[in-house]
Amino acid sequence: MSTQPEDPHIGMIRSVEPRTPQGCEDCLRLGSPWVHLRLCLTCGHVGCCDSSPLKHAGAHASESGHPIVRSFEPGEDWQWCYVDRAYV
Repeated sequence: MSTQPEDPHIGMIRSVEPRTPQGCEDCLRLGSPWVHLRLCLTCGHVGCCDSSPLKHAGAHASESGHPIVRSFEPGEDWQWCYVDRAYV
């Protein structure tokens, strides 16, 4: 049985509270729409997904160096690493 190695960025996950639980922090400020939300597991930034017009979650990961997000959609609990482009 083969096992995948653990993502090296797992150590950056913290216990966070969403900074803007009502929606994408940046879209709320700009008045822009979003499709789905992602929660940064390092700082609590709530950003919009890559299917959204402004892709704030990916931009936050790139600019901040915070690689792992969790879906912030009801009923979803998956996590994604932007650096490794893989589920964790």
